[in-house]
Amino acid sequence: MRHGKKFNHLGRTAPHRKAMLANMAASLIEHKRINTTVAKAKALKLYVEPLITKSKTDSTHSRRIVFGYLKNKYAVSTLFRDVAEKVADRPGGYTRIIKTGNRLGDNAEMCMIELVDFNELYSNGKATETKARKSRRGGGAKKKVEGSAAAEAPKQAEPKAEAAAKETKAEAKDDKSTEAGE
Repeated sequence: MRHGKKFNHLGRTAPHRKAMLANMAASLIEHKRINTTVAKAKALKLYVEPLITKSKTDSTHSRRIVFGYLKNKYAVSTLFRDVAEKVADRPGGYTRIIKTGNRLGDNAEMCMIELVDFNELYSNGKATETKARKSRRGGGAKKKVEGSAAAEAPKQAEPKAEAAAKETKAEAKDDKSTEAGE
């Protein structure tokens, strides 16, 4: 019977499971993303997210608690130095699971688990793409007008740049003539 089993035991004994999750959490913190099975990724998500929340308060007590779970001082220092700085304003949901298909050998469902704030493709790219979206209601005409104005602006700037270049050449000639005259 499965009464009271609140988490996936992953077919391992308790010490083996704790050691495996500690190693996977340390690898996730150091490398920012790892490939694993979906079941292990879900268990790892439950394991590592409270530790990241603890890292927001940088105190000796919280460092010792996190070290008790991770057992890797390099991962703890990276967590409190780099990761905590990036997730300071995020209220939760520090990891993302992206399914990548099935493994060839045993057809296990594989995925990539990563720290959300360390992926530039998802965090920065989507925000800029949504602003530059086309609409069907004639928004393209404004963009064409803006594009033509933007194309004319560099043409107007070119004579100014050429004039500035001529002035610097003239100043250089004056400097040479004054040096020769002395």
